[in-house]
Amino acid sequence: MIEDIKKDAQSRMKKSLEALHQNFNKIRTGRAHSSILDAVTVEYYGGQVPLNQVASINVEDARTLSVVPWEQQMVPKIEKAIMTSDLGLNPASAGNVIRVPMPMLTEETRKGYIKQARQEAEHARVAVRNVRRDANGDLKSLLKEKEITEDEQHQAEEAIQKLTDSIIADIDKALESKEHDLMQV
Repeated sequence: MIEDIKKDAQSRMKKSLEALHQNFNKIRTGRAHSSILDAVTVEYYGGQVPLNQVASINVEDARTLSVVPWEQQMVPKIEKAIMTSDLGLNPASAGNVIRVPMPMLTEETRKGYIKQARQEAEHARVAVRNVRRDANGDLKSLLKEKEITEDEQHQAEEAIQKLTDSIIADIDKALESKEHDLMQV
């Protein structure tokens, strides 16, 4: 029972960390990388699908992405989807290829992105702490039902706390890395 609670807590905490990495990918740095467009969806045969399912996305150079749709009629839809996304990008099409230049980041936009990254990291920390609270609550209910002893409860709580500290340290490292990327000129 205790092991199940620990495994569940660990799994949920790792999912919070993965979600943080996905959110960090949406925050653009000055360099081009294809994961910036992961959040963009395109209208395709009546439904919204991720851009990477209707086109190939490549890094052309350090400041430019190229998007090559698999179907010619998708070019204007993809262009519109990129423009209307909240990424602040202005694509330009040349025949079949849509080029997406990455604008230079000003000091002000860098600070705004850092603030956004810190908020995402704090949300991840709160999610991890909520998982810890849930796991400790489960342990307390097992103790009330006399399925575990107080010593077992304390040992399990300590293990969950160590796991929490480890995941929060990983979140802090990811934030530090993202801030470093954002501040590079």
